[in-house]
Amino acid sequence: MTATAHVFDQAIALNALGDDRFEGHTSDAYWNMVGPFGGVTAATALHAVLQHPARLGQPVALTVNYAAALAKGRFVVVARAARTNRSTQHWSIEIRQDDAQGVPAVVLTGSVVTAVRRETWGIDDTPMPAVPAPDAVQGPPWISPVEWIQRYEVVQLDGALPQHWDGAVSGADAAQASLSRLWMRDAPPRPLDHCALTALADVFYPRIFLRRRRRVPAGTVSMTVYFHADQDAMRATADGYVLGQARAHGFGAGFHDQSACLWNAAGRLLATSVQMVYYKE
Repeated sequence: MTATAHVFDQAIALNALGDDRFEGHTSDAYWNMVGPFGGVTAATALHAVLQHPARLGQPVALTVNYAAALAKGRFVVVARAARTNRSTQHWSIEIRQDDAQGVPAVVLTGSVVTAVRRETWGIDDTPMPAVPAPDAVQGPPWISPVEWIQRYEVVQLDGALPQHWDGAVSGADAAQASLSRLWMRDAPPRPLDHCALTALADVFYPRIFLRRRRRVPAGTVSMTVYFHADQDAMRATADGYVLGQARAHGFGAGFHDQSACLWNAAGRLLATSVQMVYYKE
């Protein structure tokens, strides 16, 4: 990876070690509270599959389970093809990192399905909502103490972080109470691909912050991204903004879900995502 590469490409860069293993290093540019931004970690796991010489086709689905936060430093991604069919391929993924005693420990598990995409009939049954274009919206920039936020240009439309952390439960209609909509893209702008799309699916802050208006410890424990965009849709999106919409369906017993949809500016559905998020109160 050259020094002139985009900061995102530097963050997900991997060196092949052989035997299905790839070596990477955490990036300070994408640092979160106690580890790297989860979206860039998921993108790194996918990147290992995409650069594997045995890979067949394009990503269809990615699931990652965050067993522990990555510490700063070296880690190893293991990506193995569990089964290859005529047009689909099933991968298992692990990210391992030495613990304080120097013993390799698993910090992430996951799976990827890739496939040879073929021309078929298609339609988007979840159309993009009617929203203002990014350049038609004026609002304050995202401000956060964590570094990874600076890696994205974000235009908030609905569901911004609360201005008052009063612990009050949102009184909005249940369909809107945990809803956020925003335009987003890499900063500086970068042509969209499946790895960048994976990270964008995780840009939304935990829905508990919006629904409960209280700062509580929270973090994703499992995330799945379903890719509806093929390479043609990626090329058409280029380095333009992506519209993201996220909401939760249920909160309780220390966990809430989060579902998201992402469209390009032309209204093409690029990806859908679901998460389970831990929170403490």
